[in-house]
Amino acid sequence: MNALEYKNFYDAVGKSIGWDFSNVKSVSDGVLWDFYNEVVKHCKKSDLLLDIGTGGGEAVLSIADSALLLVGIDLSTGMIETATNNLIQSSKRNIRFMQMDAGKLEFPQNFFNVVSCRHSGFDAKEIAKVLANDGVFLTQQVAENDKINIKLAFGRGQALGTPENTLKDRYIAELGEAGFTDIQTLQFNSADYYETAEDLIFLLKHTPIVPYFGQSANDFEILERFIADNGTERGIRTNSARFMIIARK
Repeated sequence: MNALEYKNFYDAVGKSIGWDFSNVKSVSDGVLWDFYNEVVKHCKKSDLLLDIGTGGGEAVLSIADSALLLVGIDLSTGMIETATNNLIQSSKRNIRFMQMDAGKLEFPQNFFNVVSCRHSGFDAKEIAKVLANDGVFLTQQVAENDKINIKLAFGRGQALGTPENTLKDRYIAELGEAGFTDIQTLQFNSADYYETAEDLIFLLKHTPIVPYFGQSANDFEILERFIADNGTERGIRTNSARFMIIARK
């Protein structure tokens, strides 16, 4: 997918479900952290927090009590529409959602104490601009070998063929150039088991793991073979590869 196709994809997903995959039934072995739990550990009640790529706002709403003000931004119109609706249905008064480009953050300098970003692109210099001195930036990203058996089965997929650690090394270099210090990294590669074919299909239709999944009848033939080859007593096996960077300004 090119940039416009990704935007259109996320707009469509945003209007339908936001970033809510709570109904997908799966279990994982080897997950070393929950990203937003890590974000909360770095927050004080008096802090201002910015969440980049906030999606439907589900995560920010779940940690509303951790900071004085939480602002979620997303480039996708559909995601922000869903986030705004989710906010209206909640009782939270210290959260704001805004449509904004992560490459051009329209906030005062040194405004936020904590900036978070999960599975979304960011501009290190823009974050350095809006983050207070001694502020903390945390990001979790999808590594190149995520869902590798699925991508190999389909012969296409996010970052398929890209050398491992390419994205992580790029982000570390960019953060260093932007003036961040004490840059720490963690990573895991968990085994994931999806309970049914429907759970796996929902994931593939609402994420860009396999671009254009389902638009070809052949995709479902490939999926059927994949399930036969990777079915276990625990479910349909794949993997989640993630890395986290924690950097202080």
